[in-house]
Amino acid sequence: MNNFKLPPKNERLKLFGSMEPGIKTKPSEKENMLDLQNMKEDFLFELDAVGITNVKTPVSVISTLEPITQTTIATFTLTSTIPHDVKGTNMSRFTEQLELYRRQGFTLTFSQLSDFIKELSERLGQKDAKLEVSFPWFYEQPSPVTFLAGLNYAEARILLSYHHGKIERTVELNCAVTTLCPCSKEISEYSAHNQRGFIKMSALLTNDYDESVDWKAVLLHAAQSNASAIIHPILKRPDEKIVTEKAYENPRFVEDMVRLVASDLYEAPFIQSFTVECRNEESIHLHDAYASVTFDKTNKKAFTRI
Repeated sequence: MNNFKLPPKNERLKLFGSMEPGIKTKPSEKENMLDLQNMKEDFLFELDAVGITNVKTPVSVISTLEPITQTTIATFTLTSTIPHDVKGTNMSRFTEQLELYRRQGFTLTFSQLSDFIKELSERLGQKDAKLEVSFPWFYEQPSPVTFLAGLNYAEARILLSYHHGKIERTVELNCAVTTLCPCSKEISEYSAHNQRGFIKMSALLTNDYDESVDWKAVLLHAAQSNASAIIHPILKRPDEKIVTEKAYENPRFVEDMVRLVASDLYEAPFIQSFTVECRNEESIHLHDAYASVTFDKTNKKAFTRI
């Protein structure tokens, strides 16, 4: 038995640097405290964004795919501009706004997010505010033959920009698919190499976007329906046979993927402009293959050849 005797807790704290509280001379009432952030002077530059980032909070997400309602953890970035004659912003107002919505039950619908960003702008006393929220979105993916379903997920992101009463809404989805190399299939006697591809889609929504349409499901379908094959959480042997054969029957370069996905997004009436990226983790190289395309439907010169 060890007879080592520790000193009392208060002595241990002093040993490692703690000290007795000193005499307090500064005011403790809010109205008597100096507010440095609201100082008015020429501070040289207007700031594009001031606020908080990497703030995690539980939220609810609604989907047309199962699970229709799910709880997940979202990461927020909340900012606004400040003019050159204001020293700083009141950071606590950002977290107060987020906590208010969390207590009420924060569901990531555009109606709630729009109310949130307008109220945040008012709370800050600024003409604008921006919100970015990213979260993992889960969806059931059944296997093609045995129909055994499991959960896949994609990384989703919503960006709202509020300025003088107008709101701009951008959405992003990053999901994984299987791609099979057309060149490898063409030159090889027996097989073709395939890899996991990551499709990142960013879309600016039109002002008349109807929230009954699930943008997440639409973007996911655009990626999966144009891939060599879909990635599945559960596969039995009959499923695996179908998946590998489907990939062989639908070879895709990264260039093919971005053009095909772009075609689907072009046909979506609620999307105004978009960017599609594809990154393949090449199975026979240490590097990744990459391609991207950006298109704005409001640019009348973009498709003059049609």
